[in-house]
Amino acid sequence: MTATTVLTARALLLDMDGTLVNSDAVVERVWRRWAERHGLDGDEVMKVVHGRQGHASMAVLLPHRPMEQNHADNARMLAEETADMDGVVPVPGAPAFLAALRGLPHALVTSADVALSSARMAAAGLPLPDVRVTAESVGASKPDPEGFLKGAAELGVDPADCVVFEDSGAGIQAGRAAGMRVVGIGPRAGFHGPDVLVRDLTQVRVETGPHGEIRLYVDQVL
Repeated sequence: MTATTVLTARALLLDMDGTLVNSDAVVERVWRRWAERHGLDGDEVMKVVHGRQGHASMAVLLPHRPMEQNHADNARMLAEETADMDGVVPVPGAPAFLAALRGLPHALVTSADVALSSARMAAAGLPLPDVRVTAESVGASKPDPEGFLKGAAELGVDPADCVVFEDSGAGIQAGRAAGMRVVGIGPRAGFHGPDVLVRDLTQVRVETGPHGEIRLYVDQVL
């Protein structure tokens, strides 16, 4: 069953992987290879990695390893991911959703770096928002709210007037910690208590209100 929920916002902050771009095939390949190299269970690793920067995931999975090793490993992983676009496709509804946001305040807030986010958005045939908060822009990975707060600040919008679109537990936690409402995208999001939940972006319609506000009509999964 679905029910339509209406949210009003001044700006939207958009995660990339799992929200706008389906990159699960690449993420699975790269992280399962990493898990095998380190003698870890691939299924358990995949429960951790979504939404976080790679070094932050490694810190959770290998808590006693020095962070400099995690950062070095993460740089290699980012290079692997940036070179592998096989299976990277847009999330259903993402092209129309981004087209509807043209001229409205919105930002990309991703744990990917500039090279990876640019490559994946291009591979999915999606336009990059003018405002982008990437891994290089922040000192702390999701679930820390820094990225979302920085996105709101760059758009000049109060956090309470922003709506976050996210698929991962770490991202949803970050959005909530930033004081923002969260639209959860896809099955992973359903386990982490977003304000509303949709299967994909075909269930979200964007309109501009009479005072320039963004109105989201969300066919929420019940």
